Amino acid sequence: MDEAALLIAELLARRYLPRTHSRVKRALVDEELFAQIEQRLTLAGLRWVDNIYADHVSLALLPAAQSSVLGDGGLNANNNLDLSRDAVALLVVVWALIVLPKRERQTSRVDADIQQNEMFASTKPLPPAMSVSPVLSYKALLEDYGSQLGKKTRLDTNLKLLERYGFILRRQDEIAEGPLLDVLLDYELMAPRILNGALAEVLAREQVQTEKPKSAGDDSMAADDSSSKEGLN
Repeated sequence: MDEAALLIAELLARRYLPRTHSRVKRALVDEELFAQIEQRLTLAGLRWVDNIYADHVSLALLPAAQSSVLGDGGLNANNNLDLSRDAVALLVVVWALIVLPKRERQTSRVDADIQQNEMFASTKPLPPAMSVSPVLSYKALLEDYGSQLGKKTRLDTNLKLLERYGFILRRQDEIAEGPLLDVLLDYELMAPRILNGALAEVLAREQVQTEKPKSAGDDSMAADDSSSKEGLN
């Protein structure tokens, strides 16, 4: 098997690979190899998925293949992973709390411990995703959003699902960005809806980090699972 076939086979087997993987690195800099990969993926109804702000790459269905593969039921569902509504709402909340501040830090060319208005910050290389990706506290997530997301039992169940699908990583009480969180959810589509929609006020409170306890009565979670319908590839 040649390099293109080996890389595609490994992506199909593992679902995602880090950008530091030797074959991925070569594909991203070798124009001829990448063209071969795209051509073969297209013949199989697949496409390469990555972005410069994520540390991993993956594969997804081409739009033309979605109806045949997923059927009308799959296309009309709010996701194609059979996630429940509260699981989708949790995914949107986690994405908003992790990816949005991470992307801001990356586009500002800053590390997590450096002020974003530092002089010449824009001349710095793009920081790796994991170096600037926020880490969420499970206890804080449960306290702030548990009542909207099914309380502890449902929250625990859905967090396990998101971890299984590669959207998050769990480290005891910490919830970190998973390899697919910033790859399979469309930032350009979701960010405006969240920043200008139901989660805007919640994110504003997170940003200023007020000392007062956040209200648990925010209904934003349920309102935003419609965003993920088109945001999930």
